[in-house]
Amino acid sequence: MDENSSTGPILLLTQLSRLVSRRSTPELLGQTLKELAALSFLRDYEETTQQALTDGLCIDANYCVLLLNDLESSDLVERRRDPSDRRRHLVSMTDKGRQALHQAESAQQSLEDEILVALDESERDELAHLLRKAIDGVNAQSAQLKPAHH
Repeated sequence: MDENSSTGPILLLTQLSRLVSRRSTPELLGQTLKELAALSFLRDYEETTQQALTDGLCIDANYCVLLLNDLESSDLVERRRDPSDRRRHLVSMTDKGRQALHQAESAQQSLEDEILVALDESERDELAHLLRKAIDGVNAQSAQLKPAHH
């Protein structure tokens, strides 16, 4: 790709995302990319609400239920009622889920090395920093736009 191309960052991110999605097969990871994302989120937030997981993964609530059904049937996560609010479910990763996450992240690291081969370590760190900053900015803006619950 020409460095002087006028292709904007959103289209470039979309192209990179498609490459990652295409190569992140369940055979390579031992799970789907969405399952990996859910387990990664649960590692970072330990026990969390189903709604927080839905929001954190930017997925539809119904899809989150289906995703959790699959993860729960594989004994990778467990759901339980929130004792402080019986209408909510709390989700946490099991030991088997932690093992599956570790294996998937090892496979993902080799994929990352393949896809980001042209970037040195400091460039990869900078890319990760900029992507997190962009995501945090969108999340902060979204939080401001949500109506207050009464």
